[in-house]
Amino acid sequence: MTIIKINGGKMLEFLRKEGINENLIKDIEKFREFYKVESKMEYRIPKPKYNYYGNDVWEAAITALLCGENLLLVGSKATGKNVLAENLSAGFGRPKWDISFHVNTDSTSLIGTDTFEGGQVVFRNGPIYECAKWGGFGVLDEINMAKNDSVAVLHATLDYRRIIDVPGYDKITIDDASRFIATMNYGYAGTRELNEALTSRFMVINMPNISTVNLRKLLKKEYPHLREEYIDQFAGLFKDLQLKSENSEISTKSVDLRGLLASIGLMDKGLAPLKALQMGIANKSFDDFERTLVEDVIRLRIADNLGRNDIFR
Repeated sequence: MTIIKINGGKMLEFLRKEGINENLIKDIEKFREFYKVESKMEYRIPKPKYNYYGNDVWEAAITALLCGENLLLVGSKATGKNVLAENLSAGFGRPKWDISFHVNTDSTSLIGTDTFEGGQVVFRNGPIYECAKWGGFGVLDEINMAKNDSVAVLHATLDYRRIIDVPGYDKITIDDASRFIATMNYGYAGTRELNEALTSRFMVINMPNISTVNLRKLLKKEYPHLREEYIDQFAGLFKDLQLKSENSEISTKSVDLRGLLASIGLMDKGLAPLKALQMGIANKSFDDFERTLVEDVIRLRIADNLGRNDIFR
């Protein structure tokens, strides 16, 4: 068994730059030093493209994970739930398993199932089993998409017992370094209320909408050659769309931070700004009336005749 020492690197530097409590950062370093990662699992340690901005949320999440708790991140679209989960895995230096939940999720897709291999029946580990075995961070994405009875198999995994007991096979104890971070949206088609038994196994963070200040930080980091004026305009555009969605004037389809960032990337390659924003934001509304409303909001911020050199230095 080969053990590697993970360098704290960029994520811990980012946390220090953002002013996260130094005692928490030192505790993360101790965690990483104590819980080594096997070399064959190194490839699963994420290298995030985006950083999560929001000190209060960071400090709450870090504290819970250091105390051995699992996290449930609850919030609307574009609040950074999956970005934070990935950032936490990177910060703690743990291999990450992404488990997407849906209406057909069942225990075998989570824990594992029998399969025929080499002329005999063997157990093929599921992602929860692998995460528990290797001391990983398991991201349970959209956990409220699954039926409550199908995730009841996780109760013993997520509570004080920290075990996985598969009938007909050995019971395994979850590695001390393993944590589970669930995410959920309210109000999407196919979602349901989490039952009390499952919810009680998490510490819950209500994810706030990204602030204008933090949105500007994100835009500056991703596109450092953006002109200040257009950092303000793109941040304002996103907040305008968010407000219209909250007021039920448009759906959440165009409140897409990933789409905004991708649109700016297309502009950087020379695509006309309005065309880029149509592709990344407006065209995600398939209703003609709503798409026209979104385009009107865009045009209030971004003129028709802009080119790349107007937006970038």
